[in-house]
Amino acid sequence: MAQSDLDTLVDMGFEKPRAELAIKKSGGLQGALEWLEQVQDKPLEEITAADAAKTARDDDDPNAEPPALKEGEVAKSLVCNECGKKFRSQAQAEFHASKTEHVDFAESTEEIAPLTEEEKKAKLEALRQKLAEKRSGMSEQDKIDKKRNEDIRRKSTKETQDIKEDLKKKEQIKEAQAKRKEKQVEIAAKERIKAKIAADKEERRLKNEKEKAEREGRAAPVAPAAAPLATTSGPVASKPASAYTETRLRLQGSSGSMQKSFPVETTLFEVASVFQSQNGQEVQSFVQNFPKKIFDQVDFGATLKELGLVPSASLMVR
Repeated sequence: MAQSDLDTLVDMGFEKPRAELAIKKSGGLQGALEWLEQVQDKPLEEITAADAAKTARDDDDPNAEPPALKEGEVAKSLVCNECGKKFRSQAQAEFHASKTEHVDFAESTEEIAPLTEEEKKAKLEALRQKLAEKRSGMSEQDKIDKKRNEDIRRKSTKETQDIKEDLKKKEQIKEAQAKRKEKQVEIAAKERIKAKIAADKEERRLKNEKEKAEREGRAAPVAPAAAPLATTSGPVASKPASAYTETRLRLQGSSGSMQKSFPVETTLFEVASVFQSQNGQEVQSFVQNFPKKIFDQVDFGATLKELGLVPSASLMVR
């Protein structure tokens, strides 16, 4: 009989350990159904822990009540004098007391009639529906938790990508600045070499002329004086380029044009990034028509002020 009742509860979807405990506590299918309905929201671990604690207390208490009625024993009901509810076993009455804190119980000569087959079916169906609703609620919560976790993951991924993009831009600016510095050092070295060659050539020319003049018996030529610094006869600018804090650029590319003001300390790499984000054209270099000059990626680490693009400039984007 107990095995058959156990199979019925397992077929309903109850976990086997919970079903076995229900049969053990109630002694039959009807009591098991009532007990399972009462403890449906409690985890099995909590129930077994409470039973273990109660057993320990009962072992230490000589006045402890006897255990629940076993199958085959005479069934006598208990009644709660505070709410009038009747119970088939002492275990059910104790559970009622733990849930409601009612303490006034008495024995009743009235036996609780067993459930009819129709009542059993109705009770089983009600338990099935409650079980399905609970599982459905857990499923919906799982979906909500999954969506929240996915949103957190996407946000974290986007933040990581933004950090990587920012670091990549900074590295590109740093690399462009290093290349430009190398180019400036190389140009300065070439200029020094050219100046040295020119000075040596001039020195040899003067020496040859001096020797020639001495052979011809005339005075040696005088070395030319250093050329004076160039001056301008035009009007003096009312405001030097170094005094500007912003410059206005007009950028013309194959995908469109853009006019925008930038701080003079903006690098050409940042200008290229803005143009690319707004026009969708990848920037390889800028070309200035007057004076004719090409700014390639070596110059991208320099500021607009350093490149002389102040207070305004018009550039072609390539």
